[in-house]
Amino acid sequence: ARMATVNVIDPVPGVRVLTMNRPEARNALGRSLIETLFAAMVDADEDPDVRAIVLTGADPAFCAGVDLKEAQQLGTEYFARFQTHNCITRPAEMTTPILAAINGATFTGGLEMALACDFMIASERAVFADTHARVGILPGGGMTVRLPQRVGAAMARRLSMTGEVVDAARAERIGLVTEVVVHDELLSRAIGLAEQIAEVPAETMAGLKQMYVRGTAGVTDTALAVELEIARAHRPDTDALAARKAEVTARNKSQLQ
Repeated sequence: ARMATVNVIDPVPGVRVLTMNRPEARNALGRSLIETLFAAMVDADEDPDVRAIVLTGADPAFCAGVDLKEAQQLGTEYFARFQTHNCITRPAEMTTPILAAINGATFTGGLEMALACDFMIASERAVFADTHARVGILPGGGMTVRLPQRVGAAMARRLSMTGEVVDAARAERIGLVTEVVVHDELLSRAIGLAEQIAEVPAETMAGLKQMYVRGTAGVTDTALAVELEIARAHRPDTDALAARKAEVTARNKSQLQ
């Protein structure tokens, strides 16, 4: 099956792979991708035959995050799309286990989406950065809550405050990803892990995931509410967005060489 901007396949029984397919924009979250991805996530989560989900991107990127061009053109209309179709936070609200197979650049909202998944594995080509603050916006998709849960408070603050780029090897070292594999083996490895998850009796897996989610829900929900409150009160200078975005892109490139 194929949805515009999202490829949907079931490679083995019980496993569904969702691939963001807007490679020309590094899978940035334009309106059509937001809507089709959200719909594909809901559909996969509600399908009883789907026992584990793999989320990945069409090369060369996993997801560049918010589409700043559309955000600039459309303003509040663009961001309103996330009110009803929040594909960034949706993975965290799903009952079906979902793992992120990080095939390339994963920035800002793309990183938040990956963090909302149960865990990540990465290709050696994966790179990560939280450039929200550097572009002049505040994260509102769970960054300040989920990043420290993975890498610890000091490293999370460092990454968000500096906007520095983290390569795959370092991402594994700091606990952001659980494993790094050869690029060409990423999808088959992710599907293999998803198959192992799908083998667990459905009720048992549902209970296990609920334990992990509800066990920390008090702290997590409070922190997410704080993040949203502060993010919504912050008025970014949208005119400066494009210029700052260009600066950050150039800086990321120089850090990646």
